[in-house]
Amino acid sequence: MFTTRFEDWVRRQAEALMSAVGRVPLTPNQVTVVGVALTFGAAFLVAFGQLRWAGVVLIFAGTCDILDGALARSTHASYPYGAFLDSTLDRYSEGAIYAGLTAYFIGMGGPLQRWLVLATLAALAGSFLVSYVRARAQSLGFTCDSGLFARPERVVVTVIGLVFSGLFGGVVLYAVVFLLAVVTNLTALQRIREVWLQGRAQRLAIERETKARRAAPPQTP
Repeated sequence: MFTTRFEDWVRRQAEALMSAVGRVPLTPNQVTVVGVALTFGAAFLVAFGQLRWAGVVLIFAGTCDILDGALARSTHASYPYGAFLDSTLDRYSEGAIYAGLTAYFIGMGGPLQRWLVLATLAALAGSFLVSYVRARAQSLGFTCDSGLFARPERVVVTVIGLVFSGLFGGVVLYAVVFLLAVVTNLTALQRIREVWLQGRAQRLAIERETKARRAAPPQTP
């Protein structure tokens, strides 16, 4: 991911902020839920054409998505359920935004309407696949961290598309949707390839080990 170093920097700054602030009246899980609620609000604004305001709200939602993990680490309250809840609600958040975009494009009309709806659905499928491939690969013991567009990149690009939606008659938002339709699925394919390479290496290692055992001379008692 091209923003890995930036993500690490943001994570360190968020943890430092949470440590400096000290005790806050919210748990990490509550911050996660607040972020999801804000995302649903942004999706509602998108559906009714309030794109710039939706982008602004989505910025605050993304901030919550960063601070929940930082709060958990700074307060030593990191638990498996918290990670599970965060990942699960992230999928709801992404689905809500794409649903809002779909509703907006359906009511928009025009010659690009059908293509924009299809691109939004393709981006939704790709976004879910990116997360699913990683989760499934890790559950089988593979490493799966590669790919061009993970969730942080998708959120940033979506915010840019919404905030600058008024430029050039909405061309920026349209370009972002088509971009997401391509790069999300490309990222999923990149991760599938990464796992395939690891699986092939694993299989070849097993085959070499099996051949070596068969070729070894029998041990005499």
